[in-house]
Amino acid sequence: MTVKQKKILILAANPSNTLRLRLDQELRDIKEGLRLSPNRENFDLRYDLAVRPRDIRRAILDYRPNIIHFSGHGAKEQGLAFEDETGKEQLVTGEALAGLFGQFSKQVECVLLNACYSEVQAEAIYQHINYVIGMNDQIEDKAAIEFVVGFYDGLLGYNPEYDGDSPVEFAFDLARNAIQLAGVPGELIPELKKKPI
Repeated sequence: MTVKQKKILILAANPSNTLRLRLDQELRDIKEGLRLSPNRENFDLRYDLAVRPRDIRRAILDYRPNIIHFSGHGAKEQGLAFEDETGKEQLVTGEALAGLFGQFSKQVECVLLNACYSEVQAEAIYQHINYVIGMNDQIEDKAAIEFVVGFYDGLLGYNPEYDGDSPVEFAFDLARNAIQLAGVPGELIPELKKKPI
C-alpha cells in the first residue's frame, strides 16, 4: 500500500530590527530528523526564509502543504513578525492568517506557530484548521528548538499500531517532553488547539 506523502512547509522570518533567533539551527535539526527517520519517504519538506506576507500565499499555492510551520517572533494581539520589503518587521494578525489558512482548510491539517505569544493567532486559526499549536508566553530559543525537533521526531516516527491519539497529538506530547528532557524550562508554553467538531 502506498502512503500519500505529507508536505511540510516551514516559513521563517527574523526581521533585521528584531532579536536574532537560531532559525538556521532549528531548520538544520528538523532536516536531520527527517533524514534519519525510517519514514522519511512519507514526508517532503520545503522551507522559505525571510518571508514577507505575500510569500505565505504564494508558497501555499505553489506547494500545497499539509503542515505549515512558522518560526520567528510573535507580538501577542499585534500578530506574527514577517518581513517587509526592506527586511524590517511587518506584523500580520491572527485574523488575517486565519482568513488565508481557511481558504486551504481541505489540505492543511496542522499549523505550528513556533513564536513567542502566538497563542492569540492560534486561537483565530484553529476555527478553520484541525490542529494548531501556539505559544502562550515567551519561549526561549533552546526550548523552541527542542520542541519542534521533538514534534517532527514524533510525527515522522508515529506508528498507529503502538502510538495512541492522532499523529499530531502524539507528536505534540513528545515535543513537550523533549523540552523537559533537555532540562530547559517552558514545556507548558506550547498549547495544542483542536478545531471544534
